[in-house]
Amino acid sequence: MDKIVSLAKRRGFVFQSSEIYGGLNGCWDFGPLGVELLNNIKQAWWQAMTYRDDVEGLDASILMHPKVWEASGHVENFTDPMVDCKQCKARYRVDLLFESLPKKSKKHIEDKIKVTLGADSAEVNEITINNYFSDNIDHFTADITCPTCGNTGTFTNARKFNLMFKTYMGAIESEDSIAYLRPETAQGIFVNYGNVKESTRQKLPFGIAQIGKAFRNEINTKNFLFRVREFEQMEMQYFVKPGSDDELYNEWKEHRIQWWVDLGIKRENLNFAPHPADKLAHYAKAAVDIEFKFPFGFGEIEGIHNRSDFDLSQHTKFSGKKLDYYDEQNKERFIPYVIETSAGATRGFMAFLCNAFDEDEAPTSEGKSEVRTVLHFHPKLAPIKCAVFPLVNKDGLQEISQNITSDLQKTFKVFYDDSGAVGRRYRRQDECGTPFCVTVDYDTLKDDTVTIRERDSMQQERIHKDKIKMYVLEKMSL
Repeated sequence: MDKIVSLAKRRGFVFQSSEIYGGLNGCWDFGPLGVELLNNIKQAWWQAMTYRDDVEGLDASILMHPKVWEASGHVENFTDPMVDCKQCKARYRVDLLFESLPKKSKKHIEDKIKVTLGADSAEVNEITINNYFSDNIDHFTADITCPTCGNTGTFTNARKFNLMFKTYMGAIESEDSIAYLRPETAQGIFVNYGNVKESTRQKLPFGIAQIGKAFRNEINTKNFLFRVREFEQMEMQYFVKPGSDDELYNEWKEHRIQWWVDLGIKRENLNFAPHPADKLAHYAKAAVDIEFKFPFGFGEIEGIHNRSDFDLSQHTKFSGKKLDYYDEQNKERFIPYVIETSAGATRGFMAFLCNAFDEDEAPTSEGKSEVRTVLHFHPKLAPIKCAVFPLVNKDGLQEISQNITSDLQKTFKVFYDDSGAVGRRYRRQDECGTPFCVTVDYDTLKDDTVTIRERDSMQQERIHKDKIKMYVLEKMSL
């Protein structure tokens, strides 16, 4: 992970936010290559999700009426129980604190819980123990050792902490002017369900897709881009007739995991992690995470949820507006169920970066080999699609190279480089994940052909300079 983070900064993928002031924890800036990769991920998702007859696009406001978050349950339920160490002031989410305890301490607490709940009960399992600990941590604070300072019995009682960022709208800060930065993009879709349905004349089943920023006041940010306070989501809510929800839920599960595979992530590095019944969110009938095997272990990159009719029912109740659906064919009226696919653009960025990172052996001009750092991005996602090099900076090779670059830049991102040995230029582009490098040499002056070198295999071939664009576009479509 350290190598990936170092490369991300060195090559301009990701920078710490406000770094010259010491940085802002949990916030990151995407550099020149990073913003290209992120945009390519979002465009690939947008194309896969909305270039079809049954899904419409939307871009809802970040700030919404505060009643939205009451209806959705975020004001009441979007909280984590937190404790503070009175000695070192470290703050922990209760469930994560329990998981981080040493085995001996964890077993001691588990034994106490089993005695309390009844050691012979079949319901006493790992989930039950974790839930009981989270709900009753005040009973165990004397037994817990702080992972930061090593002191025992120094924790405060647990208290609820809402993860939404609160702000105020208008000139006066008062309870009447409270607003929230949205913690998810889904609610913007739900409150616009009726508008989209009427304006597009869509019939069930149909979906509404959105890409946008979300904000969560995470106490413990960690693992680079995995848990941050400001991030982007790629969400789609698919409105369906009750009774068809189970089948469509399973269809979207397979459709979504295949999207990650099609863009280069190995299937063995992806995993379905169903949510246990007693761990489901308050709105969910069923839920499963698509997890990617990061260097620190499997972590969620997308969630697929059967949200039942909770959301539209709640917004009907709180707004007083009817959000039901009339089935003209069967002459019946009902509130649709919702199948949600919620992918993290920011976490997806990190997954694709980790998946692409590799170190292998590459030959040198002296006939030896050296370690090569390379990013094996799918050509569709690669920030730079092609790099163009003049072999030397004379005899008209620069002019030809610049003309090729200008022509290709009309279609995709291209990098021109005339500095240093060609081998060194290859290595720089390998670290950027550039799939193709074009070298203009003296043979180009004779027959208009160039050498095009493929990143992953390092194989080279000669093609006519007028065919470079089509060559790259065909590879991008694979």
